[in-house]
Amino acid sequence: MSTERPHGVSFAEAFFVWLKIGCFGFGGPAGQIALMHRILVDEKKWVEESRYLHALNFCMLLPGPEAQKLATYVGWLLHGTRGGLAAGILFVLPGALVMLAVSFLYVLGRGVPVVEGALFGIKAAVLVIVVEALIRIGRRTLKTRLLVGLSGLAFVGIFFLDLPFPLIVAAAGATGFVVARTSPALLGLKAGEMHLSAPEPGRWGQATAALAIGLVLWWAPVAMAAVLLGANHVMVDIGLFFSKLAVVSFGGAYALLSYMAQQAVETYGWMTAPEMVDGLGLAETLPGPLIKVTQFVGFLGAYRAAEPLSPVAAGIIGSALATWVTFVPPMLLIFAGAPFVEQLRSNHRLSGALAAITASVVGVILNLTLWFVLHVLFAQVEEMRAGPLRWYAFDPWTIDLKAAALALIAAVLAFRMHRGLIEIVAIMAVLGVAVRLLSGPT
Repeated sequence: MSTERPHGVSFAEAFFVWLKIGCFGFGGPAGQIALMHRILVDEKKWVEESRYLHALNFCMLLPGPEAQKLATYVGWLLHGTRGGLAAGILFVLPGALVMLAVSFLYVLGRGVPVVEGALFGIKAAVLVIVVEALIRIGRRTLKTRLLVGLSGLAFVGIFFLDLPFPLIVAAAGATGFVVARTSPALLGLKAGEMHLSAPEPGRWGQATAALAIGLVLWWAPVAMAAVLLGANHVMVDIGLFFSKLAVVSFGGAYALLSYMAQQAVETYGWMTAPEMVDGLGLAETLPGPLIKVTQFVGFLGAYRAAEPLSPVAAGIIGSALATWVTFVPPMLLIFAGAPFVEQLRSNHRLSGALAAITASVVGVILNLTLWFVLHVLFAQVEEMRAGPLRWYAFDPWTIDLKAAALALIAAVLAFRMHRGLIEIVAIMAVLGVAVRLLSGPT
C-alpha cells in the first residue's frame, strides 16, 4: 500500500505531534487516550470521531497498552508504515528515557532519607490508585451476572489456586467467544448482524510481511543475549519473561502487574514486593504507558545479576531489553492487523472474547490489590499452601501504622476530594518525606 494519504498532513508535522504526545502523555491510558483525542480529533481534525473510536475498539482486541497501539494505528492511517513506527516509538521513548534515569536514581539513592521518605509516601498513593482502578474498571466492565461470575472465577483462580495468568486470559477469551455466538446479551452485547466492509486488497501480503519482519526484530535481541551471555543469564530470562507478558497483556497494565509482580518477586527474585510498589508509583508519575514499569523491573533484575557486565551496563541493557520485548509485539500486531480492521468492526465473537477477558481482568486486579495491601501494610506476610490451595498468612500485629495512615490520607484525596493522580502522588511523596525525617526509618 502506498504510504501517502490524501489528508494533507505532512510527515514532519505529524512527527512533532507524536513527540509532543509522548512527552505529555501523563495519567495512564485514560489520560493518554483523552489527550490524543483532543489533539488528533478536536484540534488537528486529522481523524474523524467515529474512526478514532473504531480504532480504539480494534486496539482493545489486541494485547498490549491500548494507548500505544492506538497511536501506532492512527500513525499508520496517516502515513503508512513509517507513520506507525514514528507514532509508536515516540509514544514510548520520552517516558522510557526518563524511567531509565529514575531507575539509576532509585538504586543510587537508597539510604538517603529524602528519597526513602518519598518512596514510602508513594507506596500509600499506589495502594489507592490500584483500588481506584479496580472500581473504575469494574463499573465499566461487569454489566451482567455472567461477567461478574467470570471476574470472581478469575480472582479465585489466581489468588487461591495460583493458576497462570495466561491460562486465565485464554479460558475467559474462549468462554466469551463461544457465548457470544448464541447469547451475546449475557456478555452485555447487542444482538445484530455484522456489517463488514469490502476486504482491503493485498491485506494478506501486508500481514505476512509485518509478521515476518516483526518476529525477527522481536526475538533478535533475546537470541543475541543467549548466544553472548548464555541461555541461563538474567538477560535471557528478562527477554523471555516479558515477551510472554507482552502477548497476554489484555486488560491494561493493572491486570498484568499482578502476574508480573508475583513472578518478579517470588519466582525470579529480581526485587522485593515494596520495590515493585515503588516501580508502579514511579511509572504512574512519568509520561508514557504505565506498563513501562517492566523497564524498571528489567533494570533492577539485570543490575543485581550483572556478571560478566558491570551493574550500570547490565542495568541499561536489561532496561532496554524489557522495553523492547514489551512494546515491539503490540506494534507488530497493529501492522499485521491494520489491513483487516474494517472487517473486524462488528465481529461479535471477538467482542465477546474481549468482554470476557476484560471481566476476568477485574478479578486479577483484585488479586493485585490484596497482594499490594498485604505487602505494604504488614511486615510479616508468608505464602501458605495446602494441596492446590494457596493463600497469604499475615500477622495483624505487624501492621505499619504510618503506612496505614498515609494510605488513609491518599484515599481521602482520591475518593472524597477527587484530586488528580499526579497531585496525589506528589502530596504523598512530600508527606512520606516528612514522616521519614520526623520519625526515623519506617
